[in-house]
Amino acid sequence: MQDEPTTTELIKAVADFLRNEIAPVIKGHNGFKLRVGINALDLVTRQLALAEAGDATEAARLKALLGADGTLIELNRALSEKIASGEVDLTTPGLPEHLWQTTMDKLAVDQPNYASYKRELEK
Repeated sequence: MQDEPTTTELIKAVADFLRNEIAPVIKGHNGFKLRVGINALDLVTRQLALAEAGDATEAARLKALLGADGTLIELNRALSEKIASGEVDLTTPGLPEHLWQTTMDKLAVDQPNYASYKRELEK
């Protein structure tokens, strides 16, 4: 592993190069495919920056909500099962807040320019 540049810096540099130097001259369907690739690189950059912390806080909320321990996948599966069985619902203390925060954390990675997400951040 190299110290610098970081993985995030490398991915961002490639995305910026493609966006600023290559995308302006590529048109049509190949231009579209290039923009899709650039968006994927931007998404990976956000995942590297935000996903670990988001996953950790999501797991902590789930542990508190369920009173159980496990991996994030196991905890989400357990919550899904409890919702499906009717054992928990939106009247369960902490569940609406957990679902909302999880949604916001995922949008920060996946769709940070989504209009409704931006409006919610302004509140």
